[in-house]
Amino acid sequence: MSPAEPLWQRAPTHDADGHPLSDFMMLIPKLGRRPKHQIAQTLQHLQNVINDYQQYIVFVDLNLRLNVLWVSVKPIPGICLELPTAIKSRVPEALLVAQPPRQQ
Repeated sequence: MSPAEPLWQRAPTHDADGHPLSDFMMLIPKLGRRPKHQIAQTLQHLQNVINDYQQYIVFVDLNLRLNVLWVSVKPIPGICLELPTAIKSRVPEALLVAQPPRQQ
């Protein structure tokens, strides 16, 4: 088995019409070290959210070794807050990776 290509090579940056996509990353601490049944339960919760938002989602990558969830979405206003909130409601330990606003 060969290693997967790096995320930056797999994750799309533009849709089929050339419009830029939005994306976000979430950490799910210690997910990869949990018992298999807990991992499966978390994956099912994530799948449920993905199904609920499938019309907005373009790409999803879950790296269990790094405990990182990457999601690329259509550029819909507010979706990069609404979708992580939906994920967090079903996977409470999930943390949105974000940069705080600049101090002026």
